[in-house]
Amino acid sequence: MARTQAADYEERRDAIVEQAANLFAARGFLGASLSDIADACNTSKSLLYHYYPSKEDILFAVMHSHVAALLDAAQTVVAQTLEPAQTLRMLTREFMKRYVGAAARQKVLLNELGNLPSERRKAIVDIQHQLIEIVHDVLTKLRPDLSSHESLKRPAVMLYFGMINWTHTWMDEAGAAKPALIADLAANIFLGRISQDRALTKEKRRPEDRLHSQTQCLPVTDRGRRL
Repeated sequence: MARTQAADYEERRDAIVEQAANLFAARGFLGASLSDIADACNTSKSLLYHYYPSKEDILFAVMHSHVAALLDAAQTVVAQTLEPAQTLRMLTREFMKRYVGAAARQKVLLNELGNLPSERRKAIVDIQHQLIEIVHDVLTKLRPDLSSHESLKRPAVMLYFGMINWTHTWMDEAGAAKPALIADLAANIFLGRISQDRALTKEKRRPEDRLHSQTQCLPVTDRGRRL
C-alpha cells in the first residue's frame, strides 16, 4: 500500500531543498551525500527517499525552484505596460529580491549544473534561455540598433546578468547597502552605458563622451569586500 502524504509534505520537501542547497553550496554536489542531507534535516536517509528518489532529484529541485522564481518574477514585470528603462529597473529589483536569502541556490546553479542528467539540465537551461530572451527584448527596445548587430545581442545581455549574478559572493544582505539599492545602482550603471555608448554600433564617439566614460569607470569597491 502506498504511503499517505503528510499534511506538511510540501513543507518538508522545501526544507530538504533548503538544507541540500546549503550543503551543495558549501561542499559541492559530489562532496555532500544523501546521509549528510538526512542529518542536516534531522531525518533518516530512508525517509528522505519518500520525498526525493535520488540526490540528483534534490539537485534539480534546488536549481529549478530558483530559476522558476526568477522567471515568474520576470514574466510578471514584462506583462506590465512600462517604458523599457523602467522595465529593466523593475526586472533588476525583482531579480535581486529573489537573490536575497538564495545565495546558496544561486551558487549551486552557477557551479553544479553539469551534475544534472542531460534532460534535467536541459529543463534548467531552457528557463535560463527564457530569462535571457526577456532581457534581450528589453535591451532591444532600449537600443533598437542592436537588432542590426547580431554579434552584440548576447554579450549585452550577459554583461547585464554578469553585474547581478555574482552578488552572492560579496553582498551583505544586512549591510548598509541594501539589495534594493544595489539593484538600482546596477540598473543605473547599465542603463547609462547602454544608452550612451556609441561604440556598441561603431559610431564615432565625441571627446566629451570619452571623458564621460572615463569618469564612470572608477572602481566602486575592492574585490572580496562586502558592502
